[in-house]
Amino acid sequence: MTISRMRADPQIARAMSAHGWFHELAPAHQAHVLARVRLQHFAAGEVLAHRKAPTEDWIGVHTGLVKLAVYNAAGDSCTFSGVPAGGWFGEGSVLKRELRRYDVIALRASDAIFLPVDDFHFLLDHSLPFSGFVIRQLNERMGEFIAAIQNQRLLSVEGQVAAALSQLFNPQLYPFTAQRLELSQEELGLLTGLSRQRVNRALRELERLQLLRLAYNRIEVLDLERLRAYAQRQI
Repeated sequence: MTISRMRADPQIARAMSAHGWFHELAPAHQAHVLARVRLQHFAAGEVLAHRKAPTEDWIGVHTGLVKLAVYNAAGDSCTFSGVPAGGWFGEGSVLKRELRRYDVIALRASDAIFLPVDDFHFLLDHSLPFSGFVIRQLNERMGEFIAAIQNQRLLSVEGQVAAALSQLFNPQLYPFTAQRLELSQEELGLLTGLSRQRVNRALRELERLQLLRLAYNRIEVLDLERLRAYAQRQI
């Protein structure tokens, strides 16, 4: 594959400039990415990518919030992860060029960036900074999934909610996360697999402990380290 030298779309250039890994690339590789990625808007509930479909792109969330989940024939679901703005995902399926193993669904209106699989492999082969970023992503993602299984099996509801909120502050996976999370209780329930009522009770308890403060469709984390410790002490 040769490096693309097409003129970049200004909107795409502005979007990519917000993502740290892009700035680590050599100028020629940045230009190639800008010529190849596409930016697409999704309404809440829309599917960005389907389970069991060919993996055609590496996906980044520029704005909004998406979840990675599977559904069985009865309609039951299992959520693997929530990905807020700033997060990129799907490296494993892109690397192996396999069928995608989960549905990707927008929990709210979201803008997503798609880098075609061939261009992902091109950067992996020709850019050491990009290769390093992908390795760090895979390492953090593995830790996240191991923790998710552990938390679901060992933590109380309050602990699961505390862990899910703490997870959104991983600087490698989710660099855009701010102290005030624009996150509704319904969205948090969809991320954790818990009912809205159980999430509400757990959040009220965490607020009582002065770990966070609640407002309409907003959760302000007051002490991130204590919030993480609250979940970990049950293990």
